[in-house]
Amino acid sequence: MSIAEEFVRARLSARPLKAYPGIVPGDTASAYACQDAAIALWPDSVAGWKVARIPPDWAQKFPEPRLNGPVFSRNVHQVKPGEMAKCPIFEGGFAAVETEIVIRVGADAPASKLQWTIAEALPFVGSVHMGIEVASSPLATLNDLGAGAVISDFGNNWGVVVGAEIANWHAIQSIDCGAYIDGHEVGAKAVSIEQGPLSAFAFTLGKCASRGFPLKAGAWITTGMITGVHDIRVGQTSRHTFAQHGEVRCQAIRAKLLE
Repeated sequence: MSIAEEFVRARLSARPLKAYPGIVPGDTASAYACQDAAIALWPDSVAGWKVARIPPDWAQKFPEPRLNGPVFSRNVHQVKPGEMAKCPIFEGGFAAVETEIVIRVGADAPASKLQWTIAEALPFVGSVHMGIEVASSPLATLNDLGAGAVISDFGNNWGVVVGAEIANWHAIQSIDCGAYIDGHEVGAKAVSIEQGPLSAFAFTLGKCASRGFPLKAGAWITTGMITGVHDIRVGQTSRHTFAQHGEVRCQAIRAKLLE
């Protein structure tokens, strides 16, 4: 059975994996080949993409600055101010939450354009939102195994929480953000709108087009962690603050068998 098939079966059955199911991909092409195969097997449509930076330790084998993974439609949780999203995670696997800026694509991007500057990407930004990425995998050690492992298993994504829109984002240079688990602060950092979310969005426009997945209007792009990667367990709640713009909250629930 292939790596993609093993991860898909584990996710569908909500069961943890004891070890990586094969040889960890050692380069970008083979890692994305695993991800593409898993996307083809998954019984849901892609509603967006997560973005994460590739650590410098892995740059020799994975020279791109960032990686992408699919966000599936059933894992997009749109919430109004004051609401608590309930997000499944894989008990016994890896599970974390990340404070993130989420961009909604405003127009279909050209399939033939594979390199983008931030200035070229700006007209394709439909709206900018406060949000959370839910990172979860059946394999508890996925992140420890490096970029190849992470890319191969949907980029370690298992959801995005989309909060309220950030008004007048064009005029904002940075936002002070915070993350709390069960009321305890676990991270705080400011994010540069241009060098963080907009740079990640420009990368994703090109990378997804090069893979045959050009971005479509309405897709959600979760643009990278701001305050850190914060472990979370079933039953715990997290709160993510974005200075005067507001906050987004979620509760981790146990992932269940998917039909």
